[in-house]
Amino acid sequence: MTTRELQDLIIEEKKKRDVCILAHAYQSHDIWEVADFVGDSYGLSVQAAKATQKNVIMCGVRFMAETVKLLSPDKNVLLSNPLAGCPMAQQVSREKVLQLRNQYPDHLVVAYINTTTDMKRAVDVVVTSSSAVQIIKNLPDKNILFIPDCNLGDWVAKQCPDKNFQFIQGGCPTHMSVSAKTVEEARKLHPHALFAVHPECIKEVVEKADYIGSTTGIMNFCKKSEAKEFIIGTEQSIVQHLQIECPDKNFYALSNALVCHNMKMTTLSDVYNSIIGKERAVITLPDETISEARKCIDRMIELGG
Repeated sequence: MTTRELQDLIIEEKKKRDVCILAHAYQSHDIWEVADFVGDSYGLSVQAAKATQKNVIMCGVRFMAETVKLLSPDKNVLLSNPLAGCPMAQQVSREKVLQLRNQYPDHLVVAYINTTTDMKRAVDVVVTSSSAVQIIKNLPDKNILFIPDCNLGDWVAKQCPDKNFQFIQGGCPTHMSVSAKTVEEARKLHPHALFAVHPECIKEVVEKADYIGSTTGIMNFCKKSEAKEFIIGTEQSIVQHLQIECPDKNFYALSNALVCHNMKMTTLSDVYNSIIGKERAVITLPDETISEARKCIDRMIELGG
């Protein structure tokens, strides 16, 4: 069976079985082409909540599927590859957050959405990479404990100078794998290219960027820019997606190390098997957990997320 034939079969079966397919931006392009929605994790959760289908398949990692379930508790939510997780989401437990609350009693706990549902039960508000600055600026609180990504937190802190930040050591292993030297080498190879980077990278890398933003933000920047060459400082799949969508421009990966192996676990066959009921993870969350974890997401929405 060819890729196109399998894609056609997936499209046919998802219609029969009332399935909505969500694909995170870091998925491969063959999965993008069968998805109903493509984007960042929270944006996909919002789209799923609006979708008419009762069954939702997340092509991404577990915390993303859990977020879909939080916003759509009445829907049947599936993770296309049961083993796809996020190392950053596992860095801070709920118990650790409760300890940090005792350590910083006068701080509001702000968590990156790339965290587990259980951990979300213990925080005050969550943010996305695209909404973090706006949300924190809108908070009346001055003292912020930002978890778990200290790199994203540092970038946010620079734009919110009236707030006092505390961080813990954490972040995305993929984005943290590149250095300032890597940027210098990429610029030498592509001297006319603009450099767009995700704020999960270390500050020495972020400081050298022409544009800093979420994955969706990076893609929109490159599409709208009049420039013809770009160095992409986020997961390598974005280079492929942009090259397909903007064939008149050239895109270069900042580093060969920028590969999310958990995202790469999901295949087109996984998507098909999920639709027909094989080799999938059904996301189940207790009602009490959903109620507690939704509070920090509702606060984000209230503050402009």
